[in-house]
Amino acid sequence: MVNFNNFAAIPYIKTMLIQKNWPLIECNTFGFNVTASEFISIAHTAQLTELFESQQLKRTDIGILGGGSNITFTQNFTGLIIKNEIFGKTIIQETNEFVIVEFGGGEPWHGAVLHALSLNLGGIENLSLIPGTVGASPIQNIGAYGVELKDVFHSLSAFYLPSGEIHHFDAKACEFGYRDSIFKREKRGQYFIVSVQLKLNKNAEIKTQYGDIQATLDGWGIAKPTIHDISKAVIFIRESKLPNPAEIGNCGSFFKNPVVSSDIIPMLQSQYPDIKTFPAGEGLTKVPAGWLIEKAGWKGFRRGDVGVHAKQALVLVNYGNGTGQEIIDLAHEIQADILSKFGIALEMEVNAW
Repeated sequence: MVNFNNFAAIPYIKTMLIQKNWPLIECNTFGFNVTASEFISIAHTAQLTELFESQQLKRTDIGILGGGSNITFTQNFTGLIIKNEIFGKTIIQETNEFVIVEFGGGEPWHGAVLHALSLNLGGIENLSLIPGTVGASPIQNIGAYGVELKDVFHSLSAFYLPSGEIHHFDAKACEFGYRDSIFKREKRGQYFIVSVQLKLNKNAEIKTQYGDIQATLDGWGIAKPTIHDISKAVIFIRESKLPNPAEIGNCGSFFKNPVVSSDIIPMLQSQYPDIKTFPAGEGLTKVPAGWLIEKAGWKGFRRGDVGVHAKQALVLVNYGNGTGQEIIDLAHEIQADILSKFGIALEMEVNAW
C-alpha cells in the first residue's frame, strides 16, 4: 500500500491557492512567454482531494503539467493548470537481486537517476539527463540508448480526476508502446500521477551497444564500465548533441522515430545507401527521424526566432522570441517534406496546447 505521507515535503495547510494569470515561461522548456488564466501547484494529494470536493476537477479546461519538457504552448492557456510538485523517494521492497523505489510524481527524472546511482542500483542509467518529471515518464514511456521506462517499471498510483479516487496501475494496465501508453490515448487527461515505483537492479546489465556509448567509453579507456560510467557517457553524449533548454528553448526530440514496413527499406536503400535503420519487430523497421530531417536539408534551418538545431536535426528550437504556433507551423512543413521525399510520415512527440 502506498504511504502518501512519504511525499509530503512540507506540512499541508488546507487552502486553495489558485493563482490568476500565472506566467508559464519558467514552466515550459521552450521558454514561451505565455500565461495560464488559473494555476495551482500540487505538493500533496490532499490538495487534489480539495480540488475535487470544490468541483474544480469537473471542469473541461484542465491541463496537467510536469516539467513542461514535452509541451508546446501555442497560445495563452485558458483554463486551470495543475502542476505536479509531489516529491519524495522511498524504498518499498528490497531483495538480494533488486530494490523497488517509489518516487513522487513531481520529482525531476534526472534526479531519480542520480538517486538510483547513489544507491548503486541499475536499470535507468541509460536514461540519464532526460528532462521532465518522474510522473510524466510512464505517460510517454520515455526511452533512450536501448532502454525504455517499461523495462524497469513496477507500478504507479494516480488520482482519477472524475471520481477523486486513487487508482493503481501495473505495467500491463499501462499498455506501454513506443513512446506511448494508455495515458496518451483513452485515459488522456484523466489522471494525475502521484507516484511511480521502479524495480531497480543490484547487478544491472550494462548496455553499451546503442548510440555512441561504446565509442565514448573506448575513448575514455574504460573496458569494464559500471552503471556510473554509462550514465557519465550518456550525459556527455547528450550535452554534446542537444542544446541546454536554459540556453536555447527546446523540448528535446520533437518527433518520434518512425516505424515502417520493412518492405520499403530496399527501395530507400537504393536511393539513399547511407540510410540508418534498426529492427523494430517482425516485418517492421525503425528509421531515425533525425537522419530523415537532416537528409532533407532541414538541419540548421532558421526562420526568425525558431528553427532546427544545428547539431541535432531532431530538435526544434526557440532562439528567444519565437512562439509555439511558429514551432508547430515549422513542424508541419518538415512533416510534409519528409512525406514527399521519403514516403514516411513523421509523428510529433511533443504535445501542442
